[in-house]
Amino acid sequence: MTTTPSMADRHAAPFRFGAARLENGPLIRYAEQGDPAGEPLILLHGYSDSWYSFSRLLPMLEPEGYHVFAVDQRGHGCSERPVGGYTVDGFAADVDAFMEAVGIRQATIVGYSMGSMVARRVAERYPHRVSRLVLIGAVLTLEEGTEELRAAVRALEDPVPVEFVREFQESTIHMPVPDSFLEDVIAESLRLPARVWKAVLDGLVAADDRADLGRIAAPTLLLWGERDAYFPRADQDALVAAISNARLQVYEETGHCPHWERPEQVARDLSAFIRNA
Repeated sequence: MTTTPSMADRHAAPFRFGAARLENGPLIRYAEQGDPAGEPLILLHGYSDSWYSFSRLLPMLEPEGYHVFAVDQRGHGCSERPVGGYTVDGFAADVDAFMEAVGIRQATIVGYSMGSMVARRVAERYPHRVSRLVLIGAVLTLEEGTEELRAAVRALEDPVPVEFVREFQESTIHMPVPDSFLEDVIAESLRLPARVWKAVLDGLVAADDRADLGRIAAPTLLLWGERDAYFPRADQDALVAAISNARLQVYEETGHCPHWERPEQVARDLSAFIRNA
């Protein structure tokens, strides 16, 4: 697939880019970093984001020698935008197919926000794929607290207004991030047509894996900012209680995006978890 490079891509010289045609359909684009012989990590971004969500974290991980894949999930970034498949189960099946396509048997799966739901589902449905699980700004369910966002997304038409995207992305942040980074994050979200915004959110709202959390066997680390405007401490505690080998790391004065706001600390905590789990 030929795609127009995004502003984020043009700022990403240290990373390698590739695309993999999945057995279950879409062409998935990804950023890759590190030694192919290193510990594999699969990074799954949040709602409307792309691989670029992890661009502040990736340089902090490079000295560790990990083999990192930051994926543009179906419909996002420069990956294909098929008509369907925008459910948490569909995204999880994509992860399994992606790992098969790039020859990774098992990896530490890191999921942020929407990606936390997908990462959990991979651990529940494809446990052989997951050596460790890391959930950043984890979502329990979208039953409560997102009514305003859901109403706004239902009303979206193309072209998606930049003002809507800016307000949405800024609402996730407590600690300031570089202006250039935020502008690129917004540009990545603007790549999504209204139909994808709607289909993905519908799939997330319909997802509820609470009955399956006990099936997760992989060591699990939750990273959560105490100023998260979307998902409260109670959700994190419920996940830790339900997942047998899980613990929570809380970042003070941090919003929904610890890896944006405190990438150095997140990299240290992630590396310590990988070494010791």
